[in-house]
Amino acid sequence: MNDEMKEILGDFLAESTEMLESLDQHFVTLESDPGNMELLNEIFRAMHSMKGSAGFLGFTHLVEVAHHAESLLNKLRNGEMSATGPIVDIILEAVDIIKLLHQDIRDTGEDSHVDTNLIVNKLTLTIESAADLAAPSPSSTSEESNASASATSSVPEHDSSAKLDPQSPTPTTESASPSESSSRPPGDLPAAEPASAQEVPPRPPALSEMVEKMKEAASRTIEVAGKAQPKAHGREEDQSVRVETRRLDHVMNLVGELVLGRNRLMKLGGGLEERYENDALVRELGVSLAQINLVTSDLQLAVMKTRMVPIRKVFAKFPRLVRDLANKLGKSVHLEMSGEETEVDKSVADELGDPLVHLVRNSIDHAIESVEERRAAGKLPEGNIRLSASQEGNSIVIRIEDDGRGLQVEKIKAKALAKGLITESELAGMDHRDAMNLIFLPGFSTAEQVSDVSGRGVGMDVVRTNISRMNGSIELDSDPGHGCLVTIKLPLTVAIIQALLVEVECSTFAIPLASVVEAVKVIKSDIKTINGRSVLHLRERILPLVRLADEFGIPSAAEADESYVVVVAVGERRLGIVVDRLRAQEEVVIKSLGEFLADVSGVAGATITGDGKVVLILDMADMVQKIGTLNASGMAMVG
Repeated sequence: MNDEMKEILGDFLAESTEMLESLDQHFVTLESDPGNMELLNEIFRAMHSMKGSAGFLGFTHLVEVAHHAESLLNKLRNGEMSATGPIVDIILEAVDIIKLLHQDIRDTGEDSHVDTNLIVNKLTLTIESAADLAAPSPSSTSEESNASASATSSVPEHDSSAKLDPQSPTPTTESASPSESSSRPPGDLPAAEPASAQEVPPRPPALSEMVEKMKEAASRTIEVAGKAQPKAHGREEDQSVRVETRRLDHVMNLVGELVLGRNRLMKLGGGLEERYENDALVRELGVSLAQINLVTSDLQLAVMKTRMVPIRKVFAKFPRLVRDLANKLGKSVHLEMSGEETEVDKSVADELGDPLVHLVRNSIDHAIESVEERRAAGKLPEGNIRLSASQEGNSIVIRIEDDGRGLQVEKIKAKALAKGLITESELAGMDHRDAMNLIFLPGFSTAEQVSDVSGRGVGMDVVRTNISRMNGSIELDSDPGHGCLVTIKLPLTVAIIQALLVEVECSTFAIPLASVVEAVKVIKSDIKTINGRSVLHLRERILPLVRLADEFGIPSAAEADESYVVVVAVGERRLGIVVDRLRAQEEVVIKSLGEFLADVSGVAGATITGDGKVVLILDMADMVQKIGTLNASGMAMVG
């Protein structure tokens, strides 16, 4: 395949993927509003466009599935069928097969490795059943045939797809009536049909019908063009360009290196100004460095904005997921989404999908009660799940809230104890919030039996791991009998962050500023010990402490009389980091430690500071989790 064809194929896959992402949500909306003809026409156009492009590229299996799905959608448009649950199920199954075909094309360049026979047969039988259901009696077969023929002629878009799809493996399902096909001998067909008639059944229509069809197609084309004209006003379609993510990643890496260079120049310039403050050239250098600093910050912000995508792209999968899972479990669930226009970094959006899927599935499976249970509890039969996103400062906040039974803390404690995840003494030292956080332990599950929905004890562990990897936090809040709220806080970007630089002996560490609450100076006598753990009594709160020197094995001559405690928060849990000195606040670029050091506990990555040193960036979520586990053995974690 030459470069030009690769580019065409890439464009086809990108455009089709966007269509498929929206189709799931469109079909769920259509099921609740079957009479929405505007939405139905939009779905039909998307399927028709995808089929035409696939036919041009020679993907016959994809064309076959899209063609039959399009024919079924045509029945819905003509009012011959209604968008009931079973019909929508079959079309969504066809969409899933098309997604698999897309993945096959992406991986192999062909669409021949996915079995499409089953879905094609299902679609065909569904289409044929429409005529059977429409027939009022066996004696009115001829009337039904005439109605079917007129319905076929009223949809020129369907027939015109043959021009785009000469390789379509199946003819249109809008076949001529048996009475018409038997009225002429088989040999009466013309020797060569025009391209526009390739989808027409073996018996060509009368000349008058073809003329009427052409007139109708022409008028419909003019009508569609007239409606589309206002949208093209202002050339809005020309104001965007599609860019590969890897190119943006490369630009972001270059900006990161530029930020490191800027930090180094600012450090050197500050040193020169202190030493030669009366030198005119040094003052001019300071002005130039200030300009470079400003432009670099603006460039960094601009590049970050190019990587931002609406969280709508992440949320789009959930209407379909909630619909399918609720039907499978026999529950009635309504999904409400808000803040879909909130923008997040592309890398954050890519990592966010799996945690949200686990949380929403858990809400439906464990939290939302059955219709009978909800009625018995005085609730509405239909459960509600609210999925919202918003930007708060430099963080993205996502909330998943339901009106189900809430977290059953006593059941959680009993399950954790029964599975051997904690001991009796550890359980005795836990407060209400710590007990709720047990659901994040690997292997924990309250499901009575393992199913394809839940029960293996890996879902919530994956949630916490993925959120921690993005330097985010997750917290739980539950009202027993009334629902549960899960709050996720994530940084706007995971590439460049503000950090507080601290020193321990001769080593420097960076603490993400988003996690820092305050820093206090303490003396040796302020630090107490409870059950072998260092704590600090700070404003009526017992704060667990971590000494970085002990955590990373840094030798120290003697314990200092004075030190600093940096108070950090992950969700509502707080922790004190004991350091020798506070250096500065600096914008740092997070660099991966590579596969060899990827599993180092308490470290999120590394950066290069303005003075050229390599500094480790601490993973606050990991440290808070570790200290929480240790404290459970004899001291309640406050917060």
